[in-house]
Amino acid sequence: MTNSNFLITIIGPTAIGKTALSIALAQHFGCEIISCDSRQFYKEMKIGTAVPTEQELKAAPHHFIQNKSIFENYSVGDFEREAIVKLDELFKKNNIQIMVGGSGLYVDAILKGFDDFPDIDPTIREEIKKEFDLNGLNYLHNKLKELDPIYFEKISAENPQTLQNPQRMMRFVEVCLGTEKPYSSFLNQKKNKRNFIPIVIGLEAEREIMYNRINRRVDLMLEDGLLNEAKNLFPNKQLNALQTVGYRELFDYFEGKTSLEFAIEEIKKNTRRFAKRQLTWFMRTENVMWFDFKTDVNEIITQINQKTKQPN
Repeated sequence: MTNSNFLITIIGPTAIGKTALSIALAQHFGCEIISCDSRQFYKEMKIGTAVPTEQELKAAPHHFIQNKSIFENYSVGDFEREAIVKLDELFKKNNIQIMVGGSGLYVDAILKGFDDFPDIDPTIREEIKKEFDLNGLNYLHNKLKELDPIYFEKISAENPQTLQNPQRMMRFVEVCLGTEKPYSSFLNQKKNKRNFIPIVIGLEAEREIMYNRINRRVDLMLEDGLLNEAKNLFPNKQLNALQTVGYRELFDYFEGKTSLEFAIEEIKKNTRRFAKRQLTWFMRTENVMWFDFKTDVNEIITQINQKTKQPN
């Protein structure tokens, strides 16, 4: 039997217009939206993660928006399991659904599935955690360099923010120690089967336009109260969820390390860098239909209909 479910996935750098397009498509196809933005999950982080407005959320049903707390441990694996269950449910109502977000790893988790890792003795994780508590990220970096130098170089070049994520780094080291094999040896195995055909839409813009949109978004976040939001989160600044552009820079300001003006410029600069990394990641994604961010939605719908064989 031919698979007739389609997951329209909208990717692209931050502030490019993915939310607006996802809503327009959801309204056209009468379907719902799965968010795969790894920071919009957290209900305490509304302004700094550019969560869709109340009006946007009412315009189409959304899932995985502000559904978790920063105090919960929520991994990309957890998201994969929950999102696949939700998609199975949604496909019973409509054979077209939409996923949108700028978190490349989370997009890949849904479109491709994860590599299969063996179970690891939990005492190994406990020992790694003790070493991390004593020696910090340097311990994890040095251990991964020793046990899997190829993978360490890969993430350093392609996804450097991962090096600042203790949970991810502990997982890499845990797999190396628990299996006595490099973490990278488990990658690119046969992936999980999916009950949908992905249609991937990419939005892009000239670099200067993209950067101007990012700068403007940061200004709007500050007007909307980002400073107060960050101030309320400051006592919990050590949490993994808060190791995020837009908050880290303001935490430095609250600690007296920088001026407010410098912190704001750092947010803009680091968001621009983040957008460049997003584009690098997404450019490796297969079979993307790229559109200029100003493309009329009807043109995009026509291209989608050709893929799904739907009448225009």
